[in-house]
Amino acid sequence: MDNKTVFLFSPTLHDALRPGVRCSMPKLKRSVLSTLPVLSWLPRYSVRDNGLGDLISGISVGIMHLPQGMAYALLASVPPVFGLYTSFYPVLVYCILGTSRHISIGTFAVISIMIGSVTERLAPDSDFTFLNGTNGTGVLDVTARDAYRVQIAASTTVLSGLFQVLLGMVRFGFVVTYLSEPLVRGYTTGAATHVVISQLKYIFGIHPARFSGPLSQVYVNICRHLPETNIGTLVVSLVALVVLIVVKELNSCYEKKLPLPIPIELIVVSPPYLTALCSPSLPDVSLWGTVVGDAFAVAIVGYAINISLGKTFGLKHGYKVDSNQELVALGLSNTVGGFFQCYSVTSSMSRSLIQESTGGRTQVAGVVSSVIVLITVLQLGSLFGELPKAVLSCIVFVNLKGMFKQYLDIPALWKSNTVDLLVWLVTLVCTILLNLDLGLAASIAFSLLTVIFRTQLPRYSILGQVPGTELYLDTDTYEEAKEIPGITIFRSSTTVYYTNAELYLDALQKKVVCVVCLCVSLNLPFFIYSLSTALSFPHTDNIQSLCQSKVNWAYEQQWTGLDLGSETGSHGDDAITQTSSTVGEETRGRSSDTHTIILDLSTASFVDTVTVIMLNNIFRDYREIDIDIYLAGCQVCVVEQLSRASFFSESIPKSRLFTTVHDAVLHSLQVQGASDVPIYECGLVMRG
Repeated sequence: MDNKTVFLFSPTLHDALRPGVRCSMPKLKRSVLSTLPVLSWLPRYSVRDNGLGDLISGISVGIMHLPQGMAYALLASVPPVFGLYTSFYPVLVYCILGTSRHISIGTFAVISIMIGSVTERLAPDSDFTFLNGTNGTGVLDVTARDAYRVQIAASTTVLSGLFQVLLGMVRFGFVVTYLSEPLVRGYTTGAATHVVISQLKYIFGIHPARFSGPLSQVYVNICRHLPETNIGTLVVSLVALVVLIVVKELNSCYEKKLPLPIPIELIVVSPPYLTALCSPSLPDVSLWGTVVGDAFAVAIVGYAINISLGKTFGLKHGYKVDSNQELVALGLSNTVGGFFQCYSVTSSMSRSLIQESTGGRTQVAGVVSSVIVLITVLQLGSLFGELPKAVLSCIVFVNLKGMFKQYLDIPALWKSNTVDLLVWLVTLVCTILLNLDLGLAASIAFSLLTVIFRTQLPRYSILGQVPGTELYLDTDTYEEAKEIPGITIFRSSTTVYYTNAELYLDALQKKVVCVVCLCVSLNLPFFIYSLSTALSFPHTDNIQSLCQSKVNWAYEQQWTGLDLGSETGSHGDDAITQTSSTVGEETRGRSSDTHTIILDLSTASFVDTVTVIMLNNIFRDYREIDIDIYLAGCQVCVVEQLSRASFFSESIPKSRLFTTVHDAVLHSLQVQGASDVPIYECGLVMRG
């Protein structure tokens, strides 16, 4: 065996920071292109290949922007014109900074209702109602109320955008990983329920009082006002719903035959009177202290929806979406938009699907859609009359179809993963019963608790060798995985840390043969355990010589050979094996003459202080009864953490580490005087 030396060392702080502060022209170019992606794709833009598709796609999405922008503005409790502003300015910013080619940035129902909950809470109608001196009735100053609500929405949008930019600059794009797909889908489904409830007053033409309590009481409040339903408004709403649903289904059925989707949403509404774009102005920063929590929730939810759609389309079409750059792009879109009285934006599934299906290939489609909105705002506004809110509410209803189809996740998750189903249901209930920001916080907290729960209840396995291979599998799962006589290989399915370290130790004692458990649990001295004769391996006529063990040179800074000394001793079980009748099912049929335990730590990605203490105790306790302990499959980061924790010592040298389980097995057999492994008939069959 060749002696080899591999040095493991941790880089100094200077070495770690030096690559990040070093500047060169290639690095500067990469930095500029990553910050402004438009400089990367625009010079290579092919009008012949992409021009027509982007033009048709942009027109289609622009036509959708008009009614959706005005309809979702109702959810945000701002005048409909500001929904069109939101469909223009942020879209242009994202086209310059975004990395996804297919998503459509703009108004979205969930974000709109989150903004609406803030504007209605801080600017209720009661604050703008004054007493008419003539007839003594209350009069609502709609103009003043709407102006203040626009300021609240703009301030919240700018602050949420700054949050997103800041998180993107510190490379915090991974935060979305804490929002699992079941959580996001459950949350958006619950938010869709809030959207529906908020629009019922326009559908029925009633005027219920605003109520911020549990949703069940909101139902009661609406039902009390049903006798006041405006029949004309209800009829218009029902007709609009039927027309919208029928035409949208036709668009879906004849998607490949229609050059453009039928713009039914634009047909059934009349945009408000528009004459010009609004000039930029600084939002009221004095409101930031009041809306900081809401702004952060909007920032996280908006980014989660945006990156999930972006990743989906990127994977489908084979390009990379930079999560950190997306965070910056969305943040600047919101920040710039807030100065133009826009409210928060994110990507829309319905518009993104239209943009993709109609041939859109690059961000140019977003520019075209913005031009459509701009023309509408500047040139066509005088042609239209008053805005029918009932019809806009119907548009909101119809566009929530995709979200309500997410209820079909329930049977799918029931079959595949009950924990994810629980996350989905808890998120839905919390979002419905609580307001959107508290519902999100409670959902994330519960989702993290499920992660802790899963790590506390991992699967513990005894591994056996698949004959003729270096593969070691769970003996409870694979029939042909055979345990090596005298060697117990123990593995946890997850990282061992402070929440499950005690469970790991208990499982190890239960899985190991009973005589060992008894000695360890009762702290019996070694001479009692060694009363029996020394271990002798069973003879077999079918022995195949395996490859020589590479031992553990990959972990050793200076390999000094085998440190046997006190690591070996006499092994036997004749004096104590009568206690085997107390062993549970997990240890029956296993030989009690265990001389080696190999802890497979290949699933561990880190170790903490509690884990280090536990491993020290394992080595100490089993050393007292002459059981050799080895660690196998440790990742380099785990070895470094063990070293920093002063785990290795004269009693636990690095010669106890092995790169693979197979190396540890061969070394153990070599120590015990046998270098071969018994051979069984090869074949791999899963139990059950």
